[in-house]
Amino acid sequence: MAKDPVRGILGEPVKGKIGVLIEDHFDQTEFRKFNTFFPERGYQVVYLSHLWGNPELTFGSNPDEGYVEEHVIVGTELNDVQPADFKGIILIGAYATDRLRYETNPRKGQPNMSPAVVFLRKAVATPNLKIGTICHSLWLFCADSSLLKGRKVTCAHNIICDVANAGGDVIFDGDQTADLVIDGNLISGKHPAVTDRFMETFLIEIEKAA
Repeated sequence: MAKDPVRGILGEPVKGKIGVLIEDHFDQTEFRKFNTFFPERGYQVVYLSHLWGNPELTFGSNPDEGYVEEHVIVGTELNDVQPADFKGIILIGAYATDRLRYETNPRKGQPNMSPAVVFLRKAVATPNLKIGTICHSLWLFCADSSLLKGRKVTCAHNIICDVANAGGDVIFDGDQTADLVIDGNLISGKHPAVTDRFMETFLIEIEKAA
């Protein structure tokens, strides 16, 4: 029996809202953990995406077991909110952020103007706002190298070249990328196996900035 999709807004906004950028092919491990960890600690999780003129869209997770196990209904359009509305912003892992950086009409010499990248530029420029990335989600930063140049980060091994080519300084621990890296307002995690540490660290950083 198919599971009911999760609505785009979860929990009670006791301490504030955490915005999570999402699209199809999101990581389901991170998704499940976000939906439990943050609401249990008093934060509302709000899923954000570009809705292409629709009142809401349903997105599915990666088919890790050969089928899509998780769905989320998103009703919050990125163009309608500001990063300052949130205590923190997380870019979910897997291929969702590759889809989010898609531009319908790119122009030669013009920076990426997809709604998600425009939103990310505003987030990076928002004082004291913490931004979390995990696994493949630095792909959204790679859409505009000015957002990543010189930043110390970690990521999944298969996108090291993308991150380095966009100017990021990928931190290693021996012959592996580091599990977790904090560089100012940017908290990056290596892959879904470190999701628990990533969430705990992200929450600490949010509450330090409060």
